[in-house]
Amino acid sequence: MDTLKTYLNSLAPPEQQDFAARCGTSLGYLRKAISTGQRIGESLCINIERESAGAVTCEELRPDVDWAYLRGSGAAANNETTGSEAAA
Repeated sequence: MDTLKTYLNSLAPPEQQDFAARCGTSLGYLRKAISTGQRIGESLCINIERESAGAVTCEELRPDVDWAYLRGSGAAANNETTGSEAAA
């Protein structure tokens, strides 16, 4: 959450509002989530990463989610590839 806070604080107030809107939420919600350590939903994490051009990553916002698997770079995804190649 520190990265999100730093990113938001680097933007001018109108840019903060615009960023939140592009992410599909409000600036108030983002500030509340940061201050309370609230768990942000996965889809919002994706929107934040996209709209921040990767400055704030999903992994930083929700380390409890296996983003590596979803990105196809995790051990489970690699084992599936290896397993299908071994069967071929």
